[in-house]
Order: sequence, then structure tokens, then C-alpha cells
Amino acid sequence: MSKIAAQYTDLDKLRHSCSHVLAQAVKRKFPQAQLGFGPPVEDGFFYDIHLEQSLTDGDLRMLENEMLKIIQSNFPFEKKMISCSDAKKIFSEKKESFKVEAVGDLESRGEDLSIVIDGEFTDLCKYPHAASTGLIKAFKLTSIAGAYWKGQEGNAVMQRIYGTAFFSQKELDEFVRLREEAKKRDHRKLGKELNLFMFSPLAAASPIFKPKGTIVYNLLQDYIRGFYKRDGYQEVITPQVFDVELWKKSGHYEKYKDNMYFTTIEKIECAVKPMNCPSHTLIYSSEMHSYRELPIRIADFGRLHRYERSGVTAGLTRVRTFSQDDAHIFCREDQIGSEIASICRMIREVYATFGFPECKVFLSTRPEKKVGSDAVWDRAEAALEEAIKANGLAYTVNAGDGAFYGPKIDFIVKDVLQRDWQLGTIQLDFNMPERFELEYKNSEGGVSRPVMIHRAVLGSLERFMGILIEHYAGAFPLWLSPVQVSLIPIAQAHEAYAKKIEQELTDAGFRVEFLAPTETLGSRIRAAQTEKIPYMIVIGDKEIQAEKVAVRSRVAGDLGQMSPVELVQKLQVESSHKK
Repeated sequence: MSKIAAQYTDLDKLRHSCSHVLAQAVKRKFPQAQLGFGPPVEDGFFYDIHLEQSLTDGDLRMLENEMLKIIQSNFPFEKKMISCSDAKKIFSEKKESFKVEAVGDLESRGEDLSIVIDGEFTDLCKYPHAASTGLIKAFKLTSIAGAYWKGQEGNAVMQRIYGTAFFSQKELDEFVRLREEAKKRDHRKLGKELNLFMFSPLAAASPIFKPKGTIVYNLLQDYIRGFYKRDGYQEVITPQVFDVELWKKSGHYEKYKDNMYFTTIEKIECAVKPMNCPSHTLIYSSEMHSYRELPIRIADFGRLHRYERSGVTAGLTRVRTFSQDDAHIFCREDQIGSEIASICRMIREVYATFGFPECKVFLSTRPEKKVGSDAVWDRAEAALEEAIKANGLAYTVNAGDGAFYGPKIDFIVKDVLQRDWQLGTIQLDFNMPERFELEYKNSEGGVSRPVMIHRAVLGSLERFMGILIEHYAGAFPLWLSPVQVSLIPIAQAHEAYAKKIEQELTDAGFRVEFLAPTETLGSRIRAAQTEKIPYMIVIGDKEIQAEKVAVRSRVAGDLGQMSPVELVQKLQVESSHKK
């Protein structure tokens, strides 16, 4: 059994079997269609087909009905080993040109071939399946997208049919419910409705943050800066453009150049920085350090630019320009454990604040394309694994997924819709200090190489904002809301008192939106509700006479009247808890 097949869960087998049933239904309804392949993916499966006719949602429902007939027939899945010549003959007779090409690819790699038969349908497949089609109890075709054959531009364009399957209808119904909820929470939709950010074709895949979105962005930075102050980080500002010699020395030019932007300045080839780490080595090496000074922790919110193909960019979660809560720690080898413990403590505190109390941890080891010797990688991986264990973290090894310069720990959180997001990372780097010849004076009077730890907690602030918008459904907690209080005087006669309250709240440090009575009271209340403002203050005759305010909470509803002092105290307590 192949490595991938061995990793198939029972749910993977079910979904992969369902993808075969989908392909079978496609061939029944569209005999002229040519088939690609249909693997299981994280939340379902897909099957790529080549068909001149563009499929519609109506076609998906028709295919679902045909799939039900195949499932009810309870065909067994029968797997057979087969020779390359026999496989080519079978699929040539079926005029399945993509399958014939795939057989040739497998043959050139010396891999064994197998076919899977259910009913009248035969497919080329080496992975495991359920025992029969009748075991598929709950499924749904969800969408259609375009894809290149083998994922390579220039190849034939396929229609990719997505679907999902579960062991029970209850699980499927819950999946559909969460999917519909995700549509309502889509950060691209809410970002527009809440006036947080926008995009322009004149700056493709590069978000433009409006005033309210900029408030949230800056608050996230300020929040992380609080940890920097506590944990001894020094913030720096570094250039956007460097001579390519820097990137050649770091290894990025060779390993990462397809994702970089280049320009020529006075006949010198330069690159816009995609990462901060090489510039931080320049800061470290600008003066000699003693072992007593280490660790040195350098943080940088500098803007980064990475070229992403237009087909993979998506709202704030995949952009071409962004800022990270990025930091690099230069330390002695004996300090690795304590530094990683400190970072893990920060990660736990930060994620708990945003409602991500639990996270999965992955240890990613050396990739095929790497810099540095195996001996150096052995040291780095052993040190990182030891630090993970010392911090009591349950982890899974993600073989081959490390950075090109060192192994890493990745932190995956679940949002309220139970979707996984990779946020924080800790990368242990013995190679870049070697490439940049970094040194410190050791306790024996000689010189030693420091170790470099690359670290981010939120990761890309743009991406994290997109995740947060969906996690909160746009209803930010008080401390993070761009507008915290909406002040609504009922009529002009109430404006003077409302202005006085506005000033008191502003002086106390709160962000207030004053909705003057130029529109009806109902429309202003609806506007505040649509903007998901945490507190709404309505002021009329009763409030002026009592020298109080009527308070309505977005969460708790009508809180009745309270004095301005009581209101300020309540807001201060709530915002300080950051919940």
C-alpha cells in the first residue's frame, strides 16, 4: 500500500468512493465527457472532467439523482492490479485520453497500476474505497470550478465538481448549515457592509483599508506591541527594497524568486522584500554582541510583498501585500528552550483573547529543497522537537513541510464554524546565521554563532483580520470595534446634551459615532445595528431630566438608564478584559 493510501481514514475512503460514483454518473449522463481524477480533500472530494458543455447547478442536481441510483444498486468496489499495456487498451477503447496519459506517467515512474470496477464503470485508481456504493449514506454536490489538468497552466481546462459525503444525514445537515453560515460571515461581504476595506483593479490583490478598518488594524498591532513591551522585544523599521545580493546571500533569490517583485535602480537589480529576516541579520551584525546580551529580540511590522497568482488570491486571506507581527530572536543554543517557552506562552494568551483556546501543533521537518547540511538540520530538528516536548505540546510531525532554512512549529486554530486556520509559526534557523556569518563573543573569549528563531503569532495581519471578521461575524468585541458607542439624540432639542455625553466618552478614550437627527430615529437605530456597534445610547427628554443616558447593548439588549459616570466605568471594565 502506498504512503497516501495508508493515511486514508474511513471518511476519506467514503468520500473517495463517492467521487467514483460521481464520475460514473457523469459518464451515464454525459458519455462524451472525459475524466480526470477525483481525490478526497479536507471537507469532501472533487472530480475533474473535460466537457465542452458548461455544467450548471441544475446539472449538479441531475447528477445527484443519478448517483442515488448507483448507490441504491449497491455495486461492490472491486480493485484489480493491471499491466500498463492492458490499462492503455482499456482507456483507449473508452476514449479516455487523460486516463491514457496518466497511465503513461505511472509507467514512466515505474509505479504499479490498478483499476477499480463498480457496476459498468471502470476507473484507474490505486487508493482504497468503501466495500460498496451502498455504504454511501449522505452526500451532496456543492459547486463547480475551473482547474487545469495536472494543475499546470497551458494544459486543458477541466470542470472541477466539488462534493462532500458523511456517514449520516445529520452530519451532512450540520455541514450544510455551517457552510450557509460561512456565506453570511464572508469577510469580503461584511468588510464592504461595515466599510472596513476595499479593493481596486489598479492595485490587484492589495487591500485598501478605510478609516474604520485601519482602526482595527492598528488596534491589533498595538495589542501585540503590549506583549513586546512585556517580553523584551525591540521594534525596528527596515527598508522596502534591497539589492538582490541580500536575497542571494539569504537563499531567498534561489528558493523564492518566483514570488518576488524585482526592479532596477541605477543599473543595480533590486527586490521588494517578501520577508523581514535578512534585514534583521543586518541589524544584528551592525555591532558585536556579547553572550551576556543574548537573546536579542527584533520585531518588525514592515510591509511585505509577495507575488501570488490571481487565481489563488482571495479577499484578505491571500493578498500580495501585507504586514506580519514578525520577529526574529538571536540567541545562544542553550537559550532555545526558554525562548520557545516564552513564545508559546504569548501564543496561548493571544489566541485565548480572540476565542481560539485550543490549537493543533505540527512539527514541520526538512523539505526537499533546502539550504544547509543534513548535520545542521539534524541539530535544528532535534532542538525544536525537544522544545515542543518540554512545553507539553501534543504535536504531529508534518514531514517535508519546513521552511527552506529550518524546521518549524505551526499552530492551527479552529474558528466558531470549526474551520482550521494556520496562524502562528516558530522556525528554528541554524543556516541563516551561518550564511551571514553572525557572531557573538562567548564566555571563553572566543566567538560563536547565534541561533535565529523566526516567529509570528497572528501571522499576516490582513489574513488575521479576514479570519476575525468571519469568526465574530463582523461583531467585534468592544475593545476592537472601530466604533464603540453610537449616540442617538431623538430630536434637535436633545443634541446639546448628547454632545456633552459624546465629549465625556471621547475624553475617556472611547470611539463614538454621533448620529444627528437628520433622519428618523428608526433608521438611525437600524444603521447602528447594521454596523454592529456594541453600545447604542438614545437620548430624549427623560434622559436629560434625569441627567442619565438610556443604554442598549448589542449583546444583552436594553440595559435601562445609567449615569454617564456609570457608563464610562462599565465600558472601561469591559474593554480592559478584551473579551
